[in-house]
Amino acid sequence: MEQILAVSNLVKKFGGLVAVSNIDMTVNKGEIVGLIGANGAGKTTIFNMISGSFHPTSGKILLEGKEVQNLPAHKMCNLGIGRTYQIVQPFADLSVLENTMVGALVRDADVNRARTKSKEILKFLGMEKRMHVLGRDLNLPELKRMEVARALATQPKILLLDEVMAGLNPSDSAMVIELVRKINESGVTIILIEHVMKAVMSLSDRLYVLNQGKLISSGLPEEVSKDPEVIKSYLGEKSRKNPPQKQEE
Repeated sequence: MEQILAVSNLVKKFGGLVAVSNIDMTVNKGEIVGLIGANGAGKTTIFNMISGSFHPTSGKILLEGKEVQNLPAHKMCNLGIGRTYQIVQPFADLSVLENTMVGALVRDADVNRARTKSKEILKFLGMEKRMHVLGRDLNLPELKRMEVARALATQPKILLLDEVMAGLNPSDSAMVIELVRKINESGVTIILIEHVMKAVMSLSDRLYVLNQGKLISSGLPEEVSKDPEVIKSYLGEKSRKNPPQKQEE
C-alpha cells in the first residue's frame, strides 16, 4: 500500500514533562488507523503535531514523503490535514451551513462555491434538513456531525477524528461508525482517537496504543487486543477473557 503519512522519533516536551516520547507511526493511503490509550497518554498531542498546532520538540512528520513538522496549522490544512476536536466549539450564531462554509472557505475564497460545496457535504452526512439551524440550537450528536462536516469541507486527504463518539449513546455511536466508513470509502484516509472500543475494533485496519507518551503496541486490532501490556495498561483484565473483535462488514 502507498504510504501517505509517517511519524519518526516524534518527541514533544512541555518544560520538564515529556508528553510524547520517540513515537514511530505510519499510515497508508485509504486506511483507518486507530490511536488508543488512557487519558493523558499523548494521543491528542500527536494530533496537534500532525495538524501543525504544535511543533515537535524533535522528530519528523512526513506527508506524502515531504517533511512538514515545522509548518503552521493553516499550511498543514492546505496540504490536506483536516481534524475535529474533543470539545466541539461551533460558531453559535452561525447556521450549520455557515459553520461548514468556514471550512470550505479555507480552500476556496468564492462564497458561492463554498456554499455549494458545504451543502453537498451536509447532504452526504445526512444533515441537509438542519443546515439553517443555528449552532447554539444543535444537540450533541448534531454538533459532532457538524464538526465533521466543517473538517470535510477543507477537502482533507487525511482526517483526524478526536473522540467523535464521546458522550453519544449506542444508537448515535452506531450512526457515526457508519458515517466514518462512508467518509473512508469516499477516499479519505482516517486516523481516529476513540475510547469506544467497539467502534475502534469495528473500524480500524490497524491500531497504535500509547501509555504515558510511549508507544506500547501496534498491529491488527485482534493482535493488539490480546497484547498483555495493552490489557494491563488500558483494556483491563476483563478483556483477557472476552477480547473485543473486529466486526466483519
